Amino acid sequence: MKTRLKFLDRYLTLWIFLAMGIGVALGYGVDGFADGINELSVGTTNIPLAIGLILMMYPPLAKVDFAKIPSVLSNPKLLISSFIITWIVGPLLMFLLAVNLLSGYPEYITGLIIIGLAPCIAMVIVWSELAQGNRELTAGLVGINSLLQVFFFSAYAYFYLEIVAPWWGIPGLSLDITFWEIAKTVGFYLGIPFAAAVISRWVLIRSKGMEWFNRKYLPVVSPITLIALLLTIVIMFALKGETLVSLPLDVLRVALPLVIFFVVMFFLMFWVSRKLGVSYADAASVSFTASGNNFELAIAVSIGVFGLNSGQAFAGVIGPLVEVPALILLVKAAYWLKNKWWK
Repeated sequence: MKTRLKFLDRYLTLWIFLAMGIGVALGYGVDGFADGINELSVGTTNIPLAIGLILMMYPPLAKVDFAKIPSVLSNPKLLISSFIITWIVGPLLMFLLAVNLLSGYPEYITGLIIIGLAPCIAMVIVWSELAQGNRELTAGLVGINSLLQVFFFSAYAYFYLEIVAPWWGIPGLSLDITFWEIAKTVGFYLGIPFAAAVISRWVLIRSKGMEWFNRKYLPVVSPITLIALLLTIVIMFALKGETLVSLPLDVLRVALPLVIFFVVMFFLMFWVSRKLGVSYADAASVSFTASGNNFELAIAVSIGVFGLNSGQAFAGVIGPLVEVPALILLVKAAYWLKNKWWK
């Protein structure tokens, strides 16, 4: 099992692009394939995609020593910097990129603004794990960001879409998003793998011991992350294979501000972390937390408010299709920065 994990790790970028290609080929070239996957949905949640996301996040969470989380959240300068960049700089940057690069496409602008309002609370666990970030710090930040989204996403959306957007000539738009709608999305995508990780650690460590858990159990479940990631990519690209082929220019229009956002947020947070003198593992954790976005929430909100075939929903769906290859490349960039700044 260790050999397989190393093999997957070594050629991960190749597997990612192969999975993307297979997904597009299945969705565009196989009649009824995408429709069949779409039928396996409850509301706005696609069951195969949700299963893939949950399986993907379980192994990294199972490796987290939750007792250490309070201690790794004890660096106030790093935490304050992380929250300022993630919650203030990030949404503002996405807003400015959207209104300046997507002029004439108000639906795409609105969709990107919604994407920029909430940091990632799911895939960031995978990116941090692949980059050898601090698991406990990542888990702590994910927990805090999840609560902040539940309590403040609606107010944040109102501020940017109803107050700030009209300054740029975009019609004001109030989103009626309830506390429970956000809590349900957060709870589903994060709560299930989190609960499974906590329960499995408690039960298995008590019955088998810590050494057995670390040496026997974790090596067996660790490859699930990468396998589930590849299968999830196939499903995601299959669902939108026809759209990607039929509207390539619109895909590129939405992708451009997203790529710029990922890169700017990633390197800005890494640079700040280095100036603060923190370890590479901590820098990787906060940088991937700042870079990614909660596309699950953005897609659910866009579909629920504007409809499945809206431009806002299109922008939301393109988001994770761009994020996956972009963040994979940023994992490579993280190791480059490690060798350059943390010799």
